[in-house]
Amino acid sequence: MASEPRQPVTSKRRRAVALLVETSNQYSRELLRGVRAYLAEHDTWTVHLTEQGRGGEPPRWLRRWHGDGILARIENAAIARAVRQAGVPVVNVSAAGFAPEYPRVISDSAGVARMAAEHLLERGFRQFGYCGDARFRWSTEHGRNFEAALREAGFECDWFQSAPEDFEDWDRERRKLATWLRRLPRPVGIMACYDIRGQQVLDVCRQEGIEVPDEVAVIGQHNDVVLCELCTPPLSSVIPNARRAGYEAAAMLDRMMAGERIEPVTVGIEPLGVATRQSTDVIALEDRRVAEAVRFIREHACEGIGVEDLVRVAGMSRTLLERRFRRLLGRSPYEEVLRVKLQRAKRLLAETDLTVAEVAERAGFRNAEYLSASFHKRTGMSPREYRRQRRQPR
Repeated sequence: MASEPRQPVTSKRRRAVALLVETSNQYSRELLRGVRAYLAEHDTWTVHLTEQGRGGEPPRWLRRWHGDGILARIENAAIARAVRQAGVPVVNVSAAGFAPEYPRVISDSAGVARMAAEHLLERGFRQFGYCGDARFRWSTEHGRNFEAALREAGFECDWFQSAPEDFEDWDRERRKLATWLRRLPRPVGIMACYDIRGQQVLDVCRQEGIEVPDEVAVIGQHNDVVLCELCTPPLSSVIPNARRAGYEAAAMLDRMMAGERIEPVTVGIEPLGVATRQSTDVIALEDRRVAEAVRFIREHACEGIGVEDLVRVAGMSRTLLERRFRRLLGRSPYEEVLRVKLQRAKRLLAETDLTVAEVAERAGFRNAEYLSASFHKRTGMSPREYRRQRRQPR
């Protein structure tokens, strides 16, 4: 009996995608890891990526390139012109504000600023400053969001007044920073718009003899680990979920190349948390006994401690401890313990493959049910829902 003739196997054409993303900083490399994670699941592209710096001129090869889509950090007008001329679907992964006709997937500015504000507020700071970079629109947005988060908590924020031309003369810029830092009331918590700016603030503090973190605490954003750990002292920083941003941007571009029309929306990706280092490792409370109790909570909250343990550490009655916590922190000792435990649970959910029961155990909850109930009450979602939203692609 003759067998049926075999049909030729036809392979689906892979789409050609240009990645105009620099490789010179950790945020962009994490974006690219997110794109890689998407491709590992879908395997439908060939990519063109060459080494480039942030905000550099568009690569020359782009003029002769004929592909299907572009995923780009559109950091200046030249890159915006180049991607427009390509005439293909584009997803922008830059917050610089160029080429508003394209959809964007970026780190959520309000979330970043809120996390920085909460980090400093939790350490007892009541005076605040913001050090931005006048060259970048997103820096102003971060500053406004930081100020809004502080005002919601009942505090004001003092801005460092930078100008674009200052960055051509570091000596002039350093003198302006020194003048600003000297006049700020202390202790003060400062958010820097990104980690390099945080490094500059720390350098000026050291040159001026300002103690960090006791007089001035500094937090950056991007969590460029090498840069942060080379600072003196090491710089605390908000951790963006850049890998998730890269993954979602790749998914959006794939849909656009398949013919779906997507409006020029901005998708903001919530940050993962704060990498706490020495630049904010302080409890800025005048009440030293409450400060000791807060430090004890930071170090032992996930070990099953209770309010009685805090009473012992602070050396005062439970009633007095409750009163002082509410006056200084705006919450009870129990609420502070629970807040720290939930922070730990959020990090584990976003960054690990642990089951909810294992997360509950490591974060100091009696069981998964108690974690779920506490989590839902304070976030409006279950641990599993939170994980689906914040999980970093592998």
